Amino acid sequence: MAAYLLRCLWRSPVRNLLSSEALRNSPRPTIPCASTVSGCEFRSEYSLDKFYPSQQKEPDITKDLENQTTPDIPVDRLSISYCRSSGPGGQNVNKVNTKAEVRFHLASADWISEDARQKMAVMHKNRITKSGELIVTSEVSRYQMRNLANCLQKIRDLIAEATETPQVQSKEDAEMIRNRVEKMNRERLRQKNIRSSIKQSRHVDFD
Repeated sequence: MAAYLLRCLWRSPVRNLLSSEALRNSPRPTIPCASTVSGCEFRSEYSLDKFYPSQQKEPDITKDLENQTTPDIPVDRLSISYCRSSGPGGQNVNKVNTKAEVRFHLASADWISEDARQKMAVMHKNRITKSGELIVTSEVSRYQMRNLANCLQKIRDLIAEATETPQVQSKEDAEMIRNRVEKMNRERLRQKNIRSSIKQSRHVDFD
């Protein structure tokens, strides 16, 4: 009889009350909120800071700017705009402004050395407008931040190309290159004579 009463009590709504009361009294794990943690800030994986590191210098880090071949690009000195892209994008093609365009005035860009600016003006004159602005575009992706990061990398490559010093070629290297070119020319003429003889052998004389 006692067992029957216990089973009826367990099946009654008292079970739900007991279980809910036990859950309310049970200790809960504390999870720190992201907003309460000092210094916690959400940043997307496509943010500009991750594609192109911040240019602010730490006080305990010293950098030799004179020996630095490629200077840091001040993003605030650039004119950045977006337009419709003809590249990858699926249904977003010709609908979303994903193509990135970066331009800056080359003559007044004091963060680039004078010699590098002169070389860039000669080497990339087709990219410079009448007002003296150098334009770099990118539409390799359907994300604006990726295209912007690609434009910044292109600018760094242009500066590095203009600042690199030409390598002095030694006499041994020049002689080796000259021998290779002569060998390639001899092999080209030999193959040309072989093809010519094959074509002449196919000729049929009806006389």
